[in-house]
Amino acid sequence: MADQDYSTGSIGLKLGGDTRTGPAGQPHLSRQLSNRHIQLIAIGGAIGTGLFMGSGKTISLAGPSVIFVYMIIGFALFFVMRAMGELLLSNLHYKSFTDFAADLLGPWAGFFVGWTYWFCWIVTGVAEIIAISGYTRFWWPDLQLWIPALVAIGLLLLLNLPAARAFGEAEFWFALIKIIAIVCLIVVGLVMVFTHFTSPNGAQAGFDHLWSDGGMFPMGAMGFVAGFQIAVFAFVGIELVGTTAAEAKDPEKNLPRAINSIPIRILLFYVVSLIVIMSVIPWRQVVPDQSPFTAMFALAGLASAAGVVQFVVLTSATSSANAGVYSTSRMGYGLAQEGDAPALLGKLSSRKVPANALILTSVFLLASVVLLFSGESVIAAFTTVTTIASVLFIFVWTMILASYLVYRKRRPELHEASKFKMPCGVVMCWAVLGFFVFIIWALTREADTLHALLVTPIWFVVLGVAWTVIRRRTSHRARYAAFRAELDERRM
Repeated sequence: MADQDYSTGSIGLKLGGDTRTGPAGQPHLSRQLSNRHIQLIAIGGAIGTGLFMGSGKTISLAGPSVIFVYMIIGFALFFVMRAMGELLLSNLHYKSFTDFAADLLGPWAGFFVGWTYWFCWIVTGVAEIIAISGYTRFWWPDLQLWIPALVAIGLLLLLNLPAARAFGEAEFWFALIKIIAIVCLIVVGLVMVFTHFTSPNGAQAGFDHLWSDGGMFPMGAMGFVAGFQIAVFAFVGIELVGTTAAEAKDPEKNLPRAINSIPIRILLFYVVSLIVIMSVIPWRQVVPDQSPFTAMFALAGLASAAGVVQFVVLTSATSSANAGVYSTSRMGYGLAQEGDAPALLGKLSSRKVPANALILTSVFLLASVVLLFSGESVIAAFTTVTTIASVLFIFVWTMILASYLVYRKRRPELHEASKFKMPCGVVMCWAVLGFFVFIIWALTREADTLHALLVTPIWFVVLGVAWTVIRRRTSHRARYAAFRAELDERRM
C-alpha cells in the first residue's frame, strides 16, 4: 500500500525549542510547563470524578475487593505510561503519543489515535460539564442546569486562551485541592479508626470491616469483575502527561518524574482512601449514588463536610474538563499540522496557543447543554457518555502499547540507549494487552456498558471513511514523506 511509504507528520518540526518556528515562520508551541505543573497535571489525570463519586457504586458492587480492582488497574496503566515515556523520550520531536503512533505504526495510526483521543476528551468533557451542572444544585437547587453548563464552558475557554502556563497554573491548583481533600480524609479516617469511633447505628470503626462481612470478596467473582466496569473510568486521563511533551520544560527530567510517581499516587489516593472509608463505614452501608467521602466527613461530625466535599468534587470535575479542553485543542492542532484536520485548527495565536482549536472544543462541549435540555437525568446522561469514553480510552492505551512493540522490534538501538526503559518491556506489553481484553469482556456483563461497547464501532467506521478520503490527497502524502525524511536524518 502506498501509505506505508511515509510516516508521521510535520508537527514534529515544531517541537525543538522556544526559538524555532514552523513553515513560513509560523509560531510553534512553547515550553512553558514547569516540573510542578507536570507533576500536578499527572496527579490530576490520575484522580478523577470517578474516585469521589463513582467509588460508592464500585464499593456496593465489589465490596472490599474494590481495593484490588483499583490496584490492578493502576498497576497495568503504570506500564502503559512507562511505555509511553520511553517512546516520547526516544525522540524529542514527538509531540505526543499520536506522533509516535504515526511514525511507528503508519500514518493511519496517527490519524485514528489523534482523532479518537480528541473524541475521548470531548465525550469526557461533556460528561464533566453535565456533572458540574448537577453539583451546583447542592447550593442552588432551583437553578436551570444549562446555566452552570454555559458558565463552566466559558470559564474553561478563558483559562486556556492566555497561554499554556495559564492552563498549567489552573490544573496545578485544581489538583492541589483534590490532594488536600484526600489527605484530610485519610487523616480524619485513621483518627476515627484508632479512637474506635462508633457511628449512630452502632457500627464501630475498625479495619476488621474489610474482612468480617463475607470476606474480601463478598460478592463473589462476578462482583469483583463488576467493579472493573466502573473503576476503569476513574483512570481516564492518566496518560494526559503524554500530551504535555511539546510544552514541558526539560522533558527528559520532568516526564520520568511524573510517570514514576504513578504507583505512589495510586496507592495513596485510591487504595488507602478506600481502605479508610470502608474501615469507618461498613461497605454494605455505603450508598451507591452518593459520595462516600461526604458520608465519612459527616460521620466525623463536621457540620460543613457536605459543602466542602461537594466543592472538592466540583473542582475535580472542572479539573477533568479543563484537561479535556487542553488535550483536544493540542490534538486538533497536531492533526491540522499533519493535514488530518482543517488547516484553520493548525494556527497559533500570538501567545502560541491554538485558539481556533480551543474554540472548536468549546463549541462541541455545548452538546452537554443539549443533553441537559433533552430531558435526560444528570446520572443517565453522565453514565452514557462515560462508558463510551472508557472504551475509547482503552483503544488509545492499546495503540500506545502496540507502538512500543513495533519500536522494540524496529529500533532496538534506541531502546538500548534509553535512560528510561520500560520494565519487563515486551512481556509486560502483552500482559497488559491481555488485561485490556479482560476489561472489554467485563464491559459485556452489564446492559449499559454493553450498549456503549456496541455503539463504539460506529466511531471507527466514520474514521475509516474519513481516512480513505484524506489519504488520497497529494498534499497530505507530501507532509508525511517530508517529515519521514527529516526524522530519519535527525535520528542518524
